[in-house]
Amino acid sequence: MKVGLISDVHGNRVALETVLSAMPSVDEVLCAGDVVGYNPWPAECVDELRERDVPTVMGNHDAAVAAETPFRFNGMARAGVEYAKRHLSEDHLEWLADHPAERLECDGRIKLVHGHPDDPDRYSRYTYPRESSPRLLGEEDVLVLGHTHVQGVERYAEGIVVNPGSVGQPRDGDPRAGYAVVDLETMTVESHRVEYDVEAVQEAVAATDLPEQIGTRLTRGK
Repeated sequence: MKVGLISDVHGNRVALETVLSAMPSVDEVLCAGDVVGYNPWPAECVDELRERDVPTVMGNHDAAVAAETPFRFNGMARAGVEYAKRHLSEDHLEWLADHPAERLECDGRIKLVHGHPDDPDRYSRYTYPRESSPRLLGEEDVLVLGHTHVQGVERYAEGIVVNPGSVGQPRDGDPRAGYAVVDLETMTVESHRVEYDVEAVQEAVAATDLPEQIGTRLTRGK
């Protein structure tokens, strides 16, 4: 069984559509949260994942938008949250709010979280690939994390910890959209990057009241 892994879409419809088109044939797609925030297409990204029935956990930006959970966001993040609130219908908000902080998928073989699995609020701790540890793993074979926007895979005797990277706002110095594919038969993970039309996103950001830096930072992957 092959499973596509995505995370941190952050309202970037152009990147999301490109990733889903480029992804090789998989049996299922899972999302590690933060469907909305930052970029100008929160409704379109919700619609895309909802129509595909993609199992998704709640990210901190999702929670700030749908559950009005207070977080200490910088100006760009706050602007993205407020923009999403204004552009999402009640139906969209209900879809976001319905997501749990943790999911077990594929008969319990994959655990899906957004932040650190042992963090009580799931969002205050960032787990970068270099900070990974087999202690993060429970009974699952594969732990999928998001939140950092940094792609990475760590393999241990106990299982695999993978961050598929960010679809909509990479922060590891590579501006290409990130995703991963895990093969549960061979217990292997392939990390992928795909180029998308960054300029189209920057133009769309400039046409809104969102901070311009939300678009310009995409060129640097920072």
